This record gives sequence, C-alpha cells and structure tokens, in this order.
Amino acid sequence: MSAPRYPRVASLKTPEAFARHLAACGADLPFDPAMETGASAPLAQPIDRAGLRAGNRFTILPMEGWDGTSDGRPSELTERRWTNFGLSGAKLIWGGEAVAVRPDGRANPGQLVIAEHTLGDLARLRTTLVAAHREHVGATDDLVIGLQLTHSGRYARPDAAGPRPRIAYRHPILDARLGIASDAVCFSDSELDELVGDFVAASVRAAAAGFDFVDLKHCHGYLGHELLSAYDRPGPYGGTLAHRTRFLRTIVEGVRAEAPSLGIGIRISAFDMVPYQQAAGGEGEPALPDAEYRWAFGLSAAGGRADTTDCDALLGMVRELGIRWVCLTAGSPYYNPHIQRPALFPPSDGYLPPEDPLVGVARQIQATAALKATHPDLVIVGSGYSYLQEWLPNVAQYVVRTGMADSVGLGRMVLSYPEFPRDVLEGRPLRRNRLCRTFSDCTTGPRNGLVSGCFPLDPFYAAHPDAARLREAKGGAVARNV
Repeated sequence: MSAPRYPRVASLKTPEAFARHLAACGADLPFDPAMETGASAPLAQPIDRAGLRAGNRFTILPMEGWDGTSDGRPSELTERRWTNFGLSGAKLIWGGEAVAVRPDGRANPGQLVIAEHTLGDLARLRTTLVAAHREHVGATDDLVIGLQLTHSGRYARPDAAGPRPRIAYRHPILDARLGIASDAVCFSDSELDELVGDFVAASVRAAAAGFDFVDLKHCHGYLGHELLSAYDRPGPYGGTLAHRTRFLRTIVEGVRAEAPSLGIGIRISAFDMVPYQQAAGGEGEPALPDAEYRWAFGLSAAGGRADTTDCDALLGMVRELGIRWVCLTAGSPYYNPHIQRPALFPPSDGYLPPEDPLVGVARQIQATAALKATHPDLVIVGSGYSYLQEWLPNVAQYVVRTGMADSVGLGRMVLSYPEFPRDVLEGRPLRRNRLCRTFSDCTTGPRNGLVSGCFPLDPFYAAHPDAARLREAKGGAVARNV
C-alpha cells in the first residue's frame, strides 16, 4: 500500500510554509513560530493538582509492547522501554503501559498483568524508570508515575490460541469483523460486578508497588470505552449515562475505600466516529452512513468536527467523583485509526488516510481545548501529537501557553526518540533522523504477532530478530526515514 500524496511534514521547513499548508488543508492548528527555553518557558512549568505534582508539561502516554512473558511479567524489552521513559525528561508518566487486571483481559499474549505473582516485577519496573530519570534528568520528587489498568473486552487476545472477546453489547459491524455470532461472549451484570472487584484489587496492588495513580482506561474500543456507548444494553450497566458509567463509578468508590492515598486518573476517547474500512483505492471510508450509526460515545460526522457533548457530560461526572487528572484521546486503533493516531503510512491491516493527517491532529487538539475550556479545574493531557514531527514543539508550546491543554502527551515519538522532551526543554536542536515519521511499524509488528518498537529508526530494533520477520510480513523492505 503506497502513501497518498499529502506533503510530508519534513518538507515544511519554515513557519510560513507550515502555516500555508495548514490553511490549505483546513487544519485549525495554531503554533508558536519561535520556541522559549529556560525555567520560565511554558513547557517547563510544573502542574500541581490533587496531591500530585509533575515538574513540566510533557507526558508519556501508555503503550503496549507485546513483549511481556506468557505469565504477564515484564521482559528485558519492557525494561528498556521504561528506562527510555525515565530518561526522556517528561515528568508525567501516564500509565506507562496498559496492564490487564486479570489474564483474560489481555489484548495480546505479551501484555503485562497486575497480580500477586507480578507485583514485585511491576515495582522493579517503576524503580528502573525512576533510576533512569535520576541519572539522566536529576530530581525525581516532581516525577509522577501512573499505571494504566485495563480489560481489553472485545479485543481480548490473552494467549496464542487466538482472540477471546468479551463484549458489553452486540455490535453489527464489529461483531462481524471479529467473528462474534453469539450472546455468550457478552458480560453479564454479575460478571461486570466481579470485574469491578478485579480493578479495585489491581489498584490496591498498584499502590503497594509504589505507583502514584492508576488510570482507569476508558478509550480505544476496549471494555471501559465500550460500556460508555452501551445505550441499548438493559440493566444497571446500560442505557442512561448514570448506568453506562456505573462501571467507572463503582471502581472509583472501591479504590477510595481500599487505597485512599492512591491517585486516580482516567483516559477517555473524547469522541468517536463510524468504523472505517478500506475502499477500492486503498483509502479509508466509513462502513455506513453516520445517520445509521448509533453505537458511538460522542459520534462525530465523518471527516467533520469532533462532537464532545457526551464527553463534556462525562467530565462533569468525573469531577463529582473527585478525579482531577484526565487524558483525552479519540476513536480506536482497530476501527478508525486515522482518527486515533494520524499517520501518513498505515499499518499492515489499515487503510490509507482519507484526509491529511494534520487535519486529524487538529481535530484532537481542538476537541481537547474545548473540553479544557469547559472544565478548567481538571488537569487535561492531550494526545495525537506525534505526526507533527519537527513542528511538535511549536504546537505544544502554543497549546500549553494559551491554556488549550495542561500537558502534551507523547506516544510513538518516544519510541524512536526518547530524549525528545529533554531536547525541547533544554533548547537543543531536534535530531531529525530520530523523529517519528509515522511509518506504523510499531503497530504492524504486533498485528503480525511481533514485538512493538521503532524498527525503522531505533538501531536496537533494526537489529532485532523480529525486524526480518517484519520485512517478510510486509512483503518488502521496511521504510526508511529520509
């Protein structure tokens, strides 16, 4: 699948060229032409809220590495990634990793699990991150580290035997894609009650392992997110917003009772769109018209502005629960990835972007800004920045300086370039040969049962045995940065 003919960000070499292209493609994406450095710079300012203090405005977003052991422990590859998180210079580690609260909730056979037998391993993983931060950055008293807790629900694949989905409700499009043909895989109310207890127990373990907070994952099509759109589900976990948030609310109540000193955050897909499919020309297209789709939390018109009405109501409830730290994202990597993580090059199971990826970046940033304006007392972390590449610092500075978000989240960028936050904060020139160009190999690898890493730009992964397997899976050489 070849890339569409959108200009590459690397070709937009001046502020004027970048601004012209943003105007031409209709991306509402303001930025600062010049960067500020030093202690007074916007990105260097601390965030202090609800008992947590992060020393700057960069956040490392949670990512799955597909590289844990079969029983849910971290491997050397996991430790390397967390070491890189620590040396990055970012002061907020949002979850670090999506960790399953029990084995059947794993999204892949290499996902970490938080259980009694892995508790010491997770504590050491956190210690590894802190040690790297102390060595390369300095003070750690303003370093905030969370752990993202999840059950993968519809996308559960706990072992090599293949997918074992558990769902909140039947979905005509996604059920067909995953081969779900029976109500037997739907969670019952009593099973969800039991899972609430598993999340609370996992939170208690996270506190014992030394984490500052847990993120109760409600994004990207996994179970927490799917429950938010369970409009047609009968009973206490579906229908009204109060019922659709019962899962979240009862977990929070349990955590407050069992681990009162532990912070709580929530990562939310703030809006969603119709599932996409590959059209005849290779580009993505909606699987059905917007008017016929009713299974989204925050349904937005295809290609249009984000509808944050649902998320606005949810954040009001989140505030009432005493949660002050929120990370916003959008959509799902499984059914509309160009919304969730804008990229020029799709993963092997994806489709060519139906819009300039900068439009997707702008959509997330503007949606986050709208929600921040409505909920100024919440700490809001934004997502979707990696595609900005050379212009990421300039957009990030504007966003933070003008209050559009409190912190800028980095995902794929730190896989290829872990020192990116430090270089920006210290005013060093960016290392262009390390900038993520969204080749999507970090996704194509896992989609083919391989580990996740930046195979094109990280020499470690370029030399890894899975690099050859990845080239074979793609049917050709891995794309290289130029």
